[in-house]
Amino acid sequence: MKILDIEKIRADFPILRQSIRGRSLVYLDNAATSQKPRSVIEAIGSYYSEQNANVHRGVHYLSEKATEEVENVRVRVKKFIKAQDHREVIFVRGTTEAINLVAQSYGRAHLQAGDEVMITEMEHHSNIVPWQIVCEEKGARLKVAPIDDAGDLELDLLESLFSKRTRLVALSHISNVLGTINPVKKVIEMAHRYQVPVLIDGAQAVPHMNIDVQDLDCDFYAFSGHKMYGPTGIGVLYGKRGLLEAMPPYQGGGDMIRKVTFEGTEYNDLPYKFEAGTPHIAGIIGLGAAVDYIQGMGLEKIAAHENELLQDATQALQKISGVEIIGKARDRACVLSFVMEGVHPHDVGTIIDQEGVAIRVGHHCAMPLMKRLGVPATARASFAVYNSHEDIQALVHGLRKVREVFGC
Repeated sequence: MKILDIEKIRADFPILRQSIRGRSLVYLDNAATSQKPRSVIEAIGSYYSEQNANVHRGVHYLSEKATEEVENVRVRVKKFIKAQDHREVIFVRGTTEAINLVAQSYGRAHLQAGDEVMITEMEHHSNIVPWQIVCEEKGARLKVAPIDDAGDLELDLLESLFSKRTRLVALSHISNVLGTINPVKKVIEMAHRYQVPVLIDGAQAVPHMNIDVQDLDCDFYAFSGHKMYGPTGIGVLYGKRGLLEAMPPYQGGGDMIRKVTFEGTEYNDLPYKFEAGTPHIAGIIGLGAAVDYIQGMGLEKIAAHENELLQDATQALQKISGVEIIGKARDRACVLSFVMEGVHPHDVGTIIDQEGVAIRVGHHCAMPLMKRLGVPATARASFAVYNSHEDIQALVHGLRKVREVFGC
């Protein structure tokens, strides 16, 4: 029995109809960005063609309509991640900006010389560099929790890194390289025993699993629209209301103010205090359509289908001579990184592109993790709801073609 009607789902995505180099497109680069269903594309087009106006500032019909749409999406996102209050949903450009917001606002306000921020060895650059910047500025120290050779967090060693100077923990929910699903609830419980807040990078998790920020009890949660079938340039920072209210603004400008004089400024209430300037209105509306699309299918069904794909792909790649899968954590999501003996990952990606198969190759914005793994780069196939077992067969065919070309 099929979990989902994949052919029907694929028909929702116009880009999947095209041919690449004379072959049907097989898109397996979803951890970088997912494709967009027609409902998202149409929602964006409808805004620009029917209600294009700025928000929160106009009394005319179009402005009121656009404002209503934006605030309605905020409420839908609040329900989607099960936040307590819609004012805890801050619209940003994506996960990167969300983490930078916390680093520059919460971090600068709370870090002093000698304090510590803890991350893990598997973090994306977006959850490394912002902390390096603020730590350097404040004279604080970045501590890195280790992973084992399979790609699992070493929780005992992580806990040993806590000290009286630990001020924040930031870690990914799912690794974009290894597919490791981190035990974030355990980490949050551990950190809270030391009175340390936790930020979760949820960029890879939100499209694939149910997120309940209240159940997790995380202090901050960040994610991007473009990895969850939504537009680029839009994302969300969730933060506990008490923390957000105490934090200073990240940027200054229109809409984040209540009153401005040359002598000083009174800031707006949440969430607008952190949303300076004209927002990505069309992106927010597209994000709302993406949330609706995901909820229409059900995350449980999406996760079950993608897990089948992961198991199928893992077994198939293990049968190809010379291919080594990188990352064998106990609990993994739909990301599969690998290397092929004697062939650089860039050559792997280039050759299978000729077969119409799109994968990611390189360091995946995780250069410290590549160093830990002892490889310069990997090839990465990552799955989404519209992928099929036939896509995996195409990937396998492409990898066998690589072996033929390189005679290995």
